[in-house]
Order: sequence, then structure tokens, then C-alpha cells
Amino acid sequence: MMNSPKSKTQSPKPAPPLLILISAPSGAGKTTLVHLLLAAQPHMTRAVTCTTREPRAGEKDGVDYHFFSAEEFLKRLQAGNFIEHATVYGNSYGILKSELLGKLREGKDVLLNVDVQGAATIREQSETEPELRRALVTIFLTPPSVAVLAERLQKRGADAEPVIQKRLAVARQEISQWKNFDYLLISGTKQEDLRRTLAVIESEKMRSARSAAPEF
Repeated sequence: MMNSPKSKTQSPKPAPPLLILISAPSGAGKTTLVHLLLAAQPHMTRAVTCTTREPRAGEKDGVDYHFFSAEEFLKRLQAGNFIEHATVYGNSYGILKSELLGKLREGKDVLLNVDVQGAATIREQSETEPELRRALVTIFLTPPSVAVLAERLQKRGADAEPVIQKRLAVARQEISQWKNFDYLLISGTKQEDLRRTLAVIESEKMRSARSAAPEF
């Protein structure tokens, strides 16, 4: 009598890492959501931005930012090392392609916090990088109305009224770009925003294009 073949227990393959890009108008709660996601997902890490500005008290190179001289930043820019870059108040900021690819290859989900213009650049640049294109998931976070956004900005108390009105004008332009993102997240409470974003991440990891069925 022949022995029946023994079944082999195979561990499921880990889900492939994601490059999660979150964008939102100023005051929509993007930074808060990013902090909550990092606390809730131990395997997730944020992309460290490069900058030419001087470190502030307590900031560490390679942790808060990669601090570059203007010459080093320009050299890397001319070499095409950045997937996205911008100049803000005289200082340069950019995200290295190697920063994203290195962390994805370590199996980590990578979180990007960028504005609408930066998101458009990253979408375009990822078309020439297959690894980034496969991993990229874009989410646009917005309050339910401009009135709610105005209320949040006023409660924050960080800006004078003319500055708030300028932010709202920019926000209207940014919100009009929501159709360019994979997901639209209408902001509610902090915990609602976190729950919905985690649901997006989980569903993206189960996409057939990213998954492998077990062998039978």
C-alpha cells in the first residue's frame, strides 16, 4: 500500500511593499494622519527628504532630513537623482529615488507626504521606474467643504486672516485635482481618517496584480 503524500505547510508570501503617497490642502489633517499611520504600522517608514536649509535644534541628519550643501544638492539634481524637488523660501527640498527604492527593497511600506504639485511629479517620474510604478498608491485627503477647512485653519491660530484666505484660494485649486489620485478620502475624525486609510492599504495589498495565490 502506497503512503499518501504528506502535505507541506507553506508560509504565505508577505504582501509586496507599497509606496503610499498622501496629499491634501493645508489644514486638512495630512500631517496628523501621517503620524497616526506610522504609529499604527510598525513596518511602515517615511521617506526622508533632502534639504539645503540648516538643521534646527534637535534635528538629526538622516532621520529628520538629509542635510545637503547647495552644491551637493545641485550635483544630485543634475544627475537626475531626485524623483521630486522644489524650492521653498530660498531652500531646496527633494526626495531621492534611491531613498524610496532602498526602503521598498527592504520590504517596508514607504509613506510620502507631498503637495499636489509634488504628487503629479512623482506620478510622472514613476512611469520610468517599474518598481515605483508597481508600488505607488495615491490618496487625496480633503475636508468635506472649504467652509470646514476655513474653520480648521482659524482654530489652528497659526495664521492671520489674509494668510488664511490665501491658503483657501490655493486649496480650491488643489482640491480640483482630486481625480488624479487613486483614492479620495473625505476627512472626518482623526480615527475615521486612519481607519479608512488602513482599509485602502489592506485592499491594495490584496490586489491580484500584487498577490500570489498559494500552490495546491
